[in-house]
Amino acid sequence: MTTNGSTPTTSATVTPAIRATATPATPSPATPATCVPATPTTPAAATPEADLSDTPDLPDLPDLLDEAGELALPEPEPEPCLTLSSPTDILAAVPYLVGFHPQDSLVVIGLHHGQAKVVARWGLPLPPGTLAPLAPLFDREGVTDIVIVGYGPGEAVTPAVDEARRLAAKAGVHVGEALRAHEGRYWSYVCDLATCCPAQGTPYDPSTSQIAAEATVHGLVALPDREALERTIAPMTGPVRMAMRHATADAVAEFRERIMATTDLDAFAKQFVAEGLVRVRSALATHSEGGRLDDAEAARLGLDLAITRVRDEGWTTMQECHALLWKDLTRRLEPRFTPPAASLLAMAAWRAGNSVQATIAAERALAIDPDYSMANLLMHALQNLLSPSVMRGRLPTPAELDATMGPAHAAWLLPLINLLDEEDLQSPPG
Repeated sequence: MTTNGSTPTTSATVTPAIRATATPATPSPATPATCVPATPTTPAAATPEADLSDTPDLPDLPDLLDEAGELALPEPEPEPCLTLSSPTDILAAVPYLVGFHPQDSLVVIGLHHGQAKVVARWGLPLPPGTLAPLAPLFDREGVTDIVIVGYGPGEAVTPAVDEARRLAAKAGVHVGEALRAHEGRYWSYVCDLATCCPAQGTPYDPSTSQIAAEATVHGLVALPDREALERTIAPMTGPVRMAMRHATADAVAEFRERIMATTDLDAFAKQFVAEGLVRVRSALATHSEGGRLDDAEAARLGLDLAITRVRDEGWTTMQECHALLWKDLTRRLEPRFTPPAASLLAMAAWRAGNSVQATIAAERALAIDPDYSMANLLMHALQNLLSPSVMRGRLPTPAELDATMGPAHAAWLLPLINLLDEEDLQSPPG
């Protein structure tokens, strides 16, 4: 089996964009050798992920013509891949495909005639119906074969593996291998030969496989656990938090002073929204050029994003490189101002095929505001293993947003005004 490193999870995370080529198995009759593209992608946590990379620019037409004037397309460079030819290889690769070493998890790798299309992970135990989205996923991604890996004791893993196998059989999808790994041993659900799959399990050591070294060379990372991934977008603490707290207080005081001084709230709303849109575009440009907002700029933008039209400027102009800005703000903003930035981070991560980070970011937004609609919509998409390709060509332009929403008016400011008096009870201690 060959994969390129994508994954989903519900904690399910789905990550498409994995290419694999199946070949006959060697160590276990149930394990096909698969080649997975080793393209660095970040794992998902409970949701579907898809590789939404844009089609590469093609050369100008004259450059494609040979001496005879015939069309001569350049040969694509081969994509590096990881070749998985044994259960140990599969178990060594999974942490790099999901971005961390799974525990109490179910992982499904979907293949299309040997080419990996998607990787999904769920936390165990599974609530009833959790795996139902697999059937439409198989159909949508053209999955012909799957590899299933469960992590944990048999009483937790076996029911989940059985359900995944049942859904695969119903969809006409072949199960190439189904493994359970626990405490340094693995068991196969599809091989009952005592010579290679003993009842007491088979000891395995992922470090004996070349997969870890190859994955690292190709830029893939496996963190110790999901909590380590969560910490990558956790709120800043210490001096950084205290500085942002002061900057936020200053931004709030400035807004209060301006709104109290106005005699025309609608006119003020139009001006404030226009300034917010400029600040969003400027912040995206700063980060795209490798810069970073200072505390005052970040705090002001945090207030701006509380207004739906300003937040949606980030949504409708979304590019993968924008994730760095939204991640930075998710970590630095005071908690009550975090849900818009965390939701935009979730959207950027989902579009980039990193559904683990997308799920964690959406969870962060919903932990602060359980009713935040953008985060809830993204979580619904992630838990139902929807591909971000559903958004292709469907995002409105800023001009279309303006035409739909109409001119700014005083009511647009209410979400921000409602936040001003809230205390950041979830703020980490300085």
